[in-house]
Amino acid sequence: MSDLAKLPVTVITGFLGSGKTTLVRQLMLNPGGRRLAVIVNEFGDVGVDGEILKGCAIPECPAENILELANGCICCTVADDFIPTIEALMALDPRPDHILIETSGLALPKPLLKAFDWPDIRSRITVDGVIALADAEAVAAGRFAPNVAAVDAQRLADDSLNHETPLSEVFEDQISCADIILLTKPDLAGPEGVARAREIIASKASRPITMVEVAEGAIDPRIILGLEAAAEDDMDARPSHHDGADDHEHDDFDSIVVEIPELADPSDLVRVIEKLAQEHNILRVKGYAAVRGKAMRLLVQAVGMRVRHQYDRPWKPDEPRKGRLVVIAEHDDIDAQVIRKALGAAQPLVTG
Repeated sequence: MSDLAKLPVTVITGFLGSGKTTLVRQLMLNPGGRRLAVIVNEFGDVGVDGEILKGCAIPECPAENILELANGCICCTVADDFIPTIEALMALDPRPDHILIETSGLALPKPLLKAFDWPDIRSRITVDGVIALADAEAVAAGRFAPNVAAVDAQRLADDSLNHETPLSEVFEDQISCADIILLTKPDLAGPEGVARAREIIASKASRPITMVEVAEGAIDPRIILGLEAAAEDDMDARPSHHDGADDHEHDDFDSIVVEIPELADPSDLVRVIEKLAQEHNILRVKGYAAVRGKAMRLLVQAVGMRVRHQYDRPWKPDEPRKGRLVVIAEHDDIDAQVIRKALGAAQPLVTG
């Protein structure tokens, strides 16, 4: 790449647990001949996703090319965080060929695109494309707009009604801003679920948009990298619920960090997370746990009541064997005392 050429950036957005980190990890392993750099923006101050990606760094995307911005929206901290991070990546030797930005699952992508209009970076960076991931099973189940059919019926009856929830607004903004939609978890959704998800997304999209099914993040990089969309120059075609506002609110959602003691059995933690999701509308849980008698650290990822866990790496000699979980919920639903007690912060989750 010529030093005078604009450095392409791909923004990877998508709702909580839709598979963004899995996609980025697959792109790192199969970059299509590009030297990649990655920026991870997380909601909460425990850098789960960034550490996952650094754990699979390769020569085409070494650990020093993976930078993390935690507990803050990069479009709200442009001067303090975003621009210095971009400049740090551009100063690397060798310089990256392409930058991936993995946004928080609660991020609104359009304000981020506006950040690329800053004079300090506009002449040197272009948004190659915005890729939105949508969990096909969740979309088909109508989890982003409770009782989709009923809402649509009410709207037809009264155009003045507004039944949108903060969750559905985030989802719709991500869809409207995208150049390509990746339908993830197609195996869980099944053919009928995927078809229903396609219908819902098409009804929410502001323009015809390509949708591609992707399982476990496996996709040919030629499909999503090198789009040359110049999205920063195409803002009017990407409508948002927050157009015209001076800024955008993050107060609809909140997160807490919970430290948990060593577990005797991961299934105990799974049951607690499932119960919290069911009774307290917990959206997302992610982090690490220590399991008694196991030398490996347990990676925990939950979307609603769907909990996945796997051993990801050995505990380091200087690490304390205790778990840390980030819990994300809508602001009115997050009761820190109840959540901490349930997850074992006040007393052990298991005994013996």
